[in-house]
Amino acid sequence: MTSIRSRLLTTALAATMAVPAFAQGELNLYSSRHYDTDERLYSDFTEMTGITINRIEGNADELIARMEAEGDNSPADVFLTVDTSRLERAKDAGLFQTVESEVLEARVPAYAQDDENQWFGFSQRSRIIFYDENDVDTPPATYQDLADPAYENQVCIRSSSNVYNQTLTGALIAHLGEEATLDWAEAVVSNFARDPQGGDTDQLRGIVSGECDIAVANTYYFARAIRKDVDGLSDSRDMIGWVFPNQDSTGAHMNLSGGGVAANAPNPDNAVRFLEYLASDQAQEYFSAGNDEYPAVPGVALSPSVAELGFFKPDDLDAAVIADNIPAAQMLLNEAGWE
Repeated sequence: MTSIRSRLLTTALAATMAVPAFAQGELNLYSSRHYDTDERLYSDFTEMTGITINRIEGNADELIARMEAEGDNSPADVFLTVDTSRLERAKDAGLFQTVESEVLEARVPAYAQDDENQWFGFSQRSRIIFYDENDVDTPPATYQDLADPAYENQVCIRSSSNVYNQTLTGALIAHLGEEATLDWAEAVVSNFARDPQGGDTDQLRGIVSGECDIAVANTYYFARAIRKDVDGLSDSRDMIGWVFPNQDSTGAHMNLSGGGVAANAPNPDNAVRFLEYLASDQAQEYFSAGNDEYPAVPGVALSPSVAELGFFKPDDLDAAVIADNIPAAQMLLNEAGWE
């Protein structure tokens, strides 16, 4: 249940955003979020506050390198990206500053924000298991079950270079240790239906085509096929079932999309205001409705496409712990022969 303190802070946030004249100025946003639906987030923020958003968009690694090269002269006010590892990489490079915000502290769960308040998660995707309901009577109930020899030649999943697989493996390292996770990865490789290829949508299409019976993908790729037509998937989605893994133990792994205020932000007050807006009910609902993501803020309404997937127990492992395990995860996956 939302606390009285949280409700008061939310009310205060809405009130401060109601009068554009109080927030004239600009915001320079560096973003690796590549979703057209985010346009609504930006235009609504400008309409509410009067703050003009100037955007630089690109690959997360390229934007991080650009901010490093710009140094003290960087015009960036906010950096947004779509995975925890790059948020942590930006922090380690000194590209964020600590943010003092009661609104963000109250609304963003502790596991979805940096311990030093340098970055915050604003939307989530769970990495879950999908399966062919016609061919799989007993789907894997956990990530560990993907290593079961019973699923030999059935599993489709992306390459080891994919950050979503790296963060999942980083979480397993935290829960199981490196040795057990290496054993797991080697066994999963033995169960591959094909060499890793393509994105998450391609893994789901593999079920439709019959190339694989089981696929691992982020929730929003399937939810998108519920909301609108996705070629090679939407027309056949009724044959696909899904499992939120590890519901009796650690919970389903979560990938965060988030951001922070740049270390040398020329407009720091506007930057904080933008992050607070992203944590508002309005923006949180749009993350779900516009891009089929789960809101990071508890209690926010889900869009119909996301609600169809259902509620579940998430893994509340600290995102910073996962990010710290990424180098070990990559080495471990390489050792396991995961291409």
